[in-house]
Amino acid sequence: MMKESPVFALADIGYVHRVIVGNDDPEMQPDEEKYQRQLAFLNRCLEEYPRGRIIGQEKNFYLLNIGEHQVVMQYLVYHVGFRRKPHWI
Repeated sequence: MMKESPVFALADIGYVHRVIVGNDDPEMQPDEEKYQRQLAFLNRCLEEYPRGRIIGQEKNFYLLNIGEHQVVMQYLVYHVGFRRKPHWI
């Protein structure tokens, strides 16, 4: 197994993957099991070989009007950078 150097520079990134955590579709009901799968995938990106690093983050939201109530739904998108594309993506 190849040893990764402790220094990580943006110039080393060969592949960026977007990982969504949260409900990004206002037509769907929130699903806790889906959120757990999303978090597990993000953790896999950060822990398994080749190990990715978070290089950016988007915070998104949308407003829903349900009857006379207004609900704010939020989700995050993590940009995970890798030296090369993992075979498991």
